[in-house]
Amino acid sequence: MNILFFLKPKNEVAFLYEDYTLRQALEKMEYYKYTAVPVINRQGNYIGTLNEGDLLWDIKERNMQDLQKAEEIPLSSVSRRWNNEPINVNCEIEDLFMTAMNQNFVPVIDDNQIFIGIITRRDIIQYCYQLFQKECEEEERQ
Repeated sequence: MNILFFLKPKNEVAFLYEDYTLRQALEKMEYYKYTAVPVINRQGNYIGTLNEGDLLWDIKERNMQDLQKAEEIPLSSVSRRWNNEPINVNCEIEDLFMTAMNQNFVPVIDDNQIFIGIITRRDIIQYCYQLFQKECEEEERQ
């Protein structure tokens, strides 16, 4: 099975550019209600994953009392404590499943390290559940 079956393409994914500010990241994550978001550069390369905890710890370390100051802080200066490992678009389905066990989403990159989208653990579980249901229905018919 091709992993592209599960792919949510980049144009349907909320992501951050590494040259955004801390405030832009906060606002985008708040708007989409995501706890973690892929970070890419302007060339489209996957850089890593930013999560709410990264933002919270950075704000705390800076002792930031006024969020307007977040407009001056480049996102690239925020330490990321966890990084969702990307997979190559040509990887085996087993590699996808193994990676998704430890991440809410799996970034997908092409051979040039360009970010092309994500695969969510939810979509994988939903697919497996549907297979399970079909199997159960077939057993009931027998």
